[in-house]
Amino acid sequence: MKKAKVLLAIAICSVFAVSLRSDFAEENQPPGAAFDKLKSLAGEWKGKANEGGTEMPATTSFRVVSDGSAILNVLGAGTPQEMVTMFHMDGRDLLATHYCAVHNQPRFRYVASAEPNVLAFEFKDATNLANPSDPHMVGLKITILDANHHYEDWTFFSNGQTATSRFEFHR
Repeated sequence: MKKAKVLLAIAICSVFAVSLRSDFAEENQPPGAAFDKLKSLAGEWKGKANEGGTEMPATTSFRVVSDGSAILNVLGAGTPQEMVTMFHMDGRDLLATHYCAVHNQPRFRYVASAEPNVLAFEFKDATNLANPSDPHMVGLKITILDANHHYEDWTFFSNGQTATSRFEFHR
């Protein structure tokens, strides 16, 4: 009886250790294809934004940081509307945290697209958002046209409605 209990305890510990080892291996697998595509955007970009029918100049930059584990994106650097988005893997999920000029931080989760060059992100949750009806970003879609051209479609929620602004960039 005592020997059976010891064997059962060893078996449980072995299963727990294998489970931990499996979780560790899963967390350290190479980033997904979407994360790698985002890395290909590293560099400085110029372009234009179309917001409500008005065209204005725009800039963005992407930088791979933290030993390749995150991507820093700065939209409108040096302007009052400067915004930062950090992309990173969380296990098998690709997440983005957007530090918005409206003073909240929406988080997005990558959703696979049937289009191979489209990286779509949907709203997951947000920090510093007192009420879900307060203005905040709710979506991002990045369309990579080629190595030197991409679009960013940012969707903003305000007054019960969403509006999408397109940024067209080249390098």
